[in-house]
Amino acid sequence: MSSEDLSLGPVQVLRGERGGKYPQGNSLLIRGDRETVVVDPSLGLSARRDRLPRVDRVLNSHCHEDHVAGNHLFPAVPWHAHELDVVGFRSLDDMMAIYGYDASSPAVAATFRESLVNDFHWVARPDARAFRDGDGFDLGGVRLRVLHTPGHTRGHSCFLVDWDGSTDRLVYLGDIDLTSFGPYYGDAWSDLEDFERSLERVRALEVRWYATFHHIGVLEGRAAFLERLDRFTAKIAEREQRLLEFLADPRSLDEIARHRFVYRPEDPVSFAEPVERRSMAQHLERLITRGAVEVLPGDRFRRVVA
Repeated sequence: MSSEDLSLGPVQVLRGERGGKYPQGNSLLIRGDRETVVVDPSLGLSARRDRLPRVDRVLNSHCHEDHVAGNHLFPAVPWHAHELDVVGFRSLDDMMAIYGYDASSPAVAATFRESLVNDFHWVARPDARAFRDGDGFDLGGVRLRVLHTPGHTRGHSCFLVDWDGSTDRLVYLGDIDLTSFGPYYGDAWSDLEDFERSLERVRALEVRWYATFHHIGVLEGRAAFLERLDRFTAKIAEREQRLLEFLADPRSLDEIARHRFVYRPEDPVSFAEPVERRSMAQHLERLITRGAVEVLPGDRFRRVVA
């Protein structure tokens, strides 16, 4: 194990390179008396595969490339994901449907399809097993419970972990990652308002440790968690306010996507355009519903001034 790995009761946080910055991530190894599971095997597990104990099953918080990049290291054990995401293991076409690039950005889709296989080691597992909200896994003195938290993807889920002989608990938040980047809801299977409801659900959790896949790794204590969660959540309102300011003049969705509200203009992200379109289209939809934005001829949008 790496010197940077962190042990919290039966949970070992396997830290990714660069603090788990994308495309790396922080995986969990959880050991009970009967079973050991790995949660969201990351790219970094390839280099340490021979040093890991026997793993009995793989749990994925959702089907995104960076969270399944190490699944191929465990071909002989069951893989599990939420019933709304597990289809991503059925075929490469099904995995690509989660992102939605094929229809909106064919060139991006072709490049990303290759990257899924060559860079993230995606392999089909039609026999992957589905779990639902509230399902549990008893590892022998250690228990995991599924918390369905959609928005990032339809099936995105957190895992609540508790164990015998302790009142301590840990929740694994997956890509509710509490980073300064903010919530990501830019894929075909993402939903802004579902994400907001999921943020409220995790806000109610009172545990000792809060673990994320990217950057943060582990926060101890509810106060530290809420501080990060507030900043993370605030990015949604910040993006919406910036969009309203940009719509002082009529703008098309193409212009909005090029301006960038999710990524910085200088960020070299090949799939930024479809992500910006999907993210901002959701903001536009609810701003129009609220009467804050009007639709003009030629599919242009402008802020309504009271």
